[in-house]
Amino acid sequence: MAQDLGRGVLLRGTVWPGGTAEAFEGVVVVDGSGDVAYLGPDAAMPDDLPVLGGAGAWIGPGVVDAHVHLAFGSVDECLPAGLVGVRDLGAPSEAAGDWRTGPGVPVGARPFVAVAGPILTAADGYPSRTWGAAGFASFVTSPDDARNTVRRLRADGVDVVKIALEPGADGWPVPPPDVVRAIVDAAHDAGLAVIAHALSADMVRRALDGGADELAHTPTELLPEDLVDRIAAAGVSVVSTLQTFFCNGVGPHAAANAEALHRAGVTLRYGTDLGNAGTVPGVDPRELDRLADAGLGRRGALRAATESSARAPGMRRRSGRLQVGEPAALVVLSADPIAEPEAWRAPLAVLADRRLVTN
Repeated sequence: MAQDLGRGVLLRGTVWPGGTAEAFEGVVVVDGSGDVAYLGPDAAMPDDLPVLGGAGAWIGPGVVDAHVHLAFGSVDECLPAGLVGVRDLGAPSEAAGDWRTGPGVPVGARPFVAVAGPILTAADGYPSRTWGAAGFASFVTSPDDARNTVRRLRADGVDVVKIALEPGADGWPVPPPDVVRAIVDAAHDAGLAVIAHALSADMVRRALDGGADELAHTPTELLPEDLVDRIAAAGVSVVSTLQTFFCNGVGPHAAANAEALHRAGVTLRYGTDLGNAGTVPGVDPRELDRLADAGLGRRGALRAATESSARAPGMRRRSGRLQVGEPAALVVLSADPIAEPEAWRAPLAVLADRRLVTN
């Protein structure tokens, strides 16, 4: 149930402010404007505010899923399930515009939503012949076409641009290097980052050659060491989506790549690819465990799902931290998720954008 904050709320339990901060037993007070008014020990607190949490409860930043497809999920199920932000990486323009959180627009009982709109691809390229046949793909055939297409997307209000570099097993056409570079240049001129779907080593190289800012997935073909180092040197971040790859039988190579990327210093962001096999709206403790196993550990995986994903290109109004004087975007869980990741399956409460959802 979503409700207004009224005068505010007091949250009590184990508090993790996010980032590198240590957890402590204490309280968080959120005022009626939705800002964190107090964060610290359980000293003299207002006695006229509703109290949530208590012994055994855990309070921390909500999760941001940096790769979802809301057309195959439910945006209304995301916030109650612990997601305070999502980034839709492929949808028809009209649907994307309906979901997107515009500047200054309250999101009510939904998470903050950033969108890419249609995926840019070659004529008849991925995903236009498969799941994206109904408006999920936009064909780009030349550098001039690339510039015009990006201009149109910018006018539609997208937050990022996504490009598909996916030949698949059937040899689907992919945008050539000059078109990739034109898309990236036009997007950067418009102040937009480019997210590349590139699962093979060759397509990752094409994305890097073109200047892409982020990979939408951990690649599923084993990457040579020099390519891993090149990703790190370019400052390109990578969205995990590991669990759905395991559900599809291609997880081991992706997991090995995630481990190599992490060792090389590449930023890994939490993302589930909601809408694909094995995914459901909400925080997936299996994805967090995949990140932990890649070398991040459980605390590092939680940082990847909060602070790192909150900083993903296109996201706004989220920091992945709890800070006094800043807007609250937090969850209350029944147990510490570092020890009990399954606590993410049923948050006790979620608070964001001046709205409180209790389950």
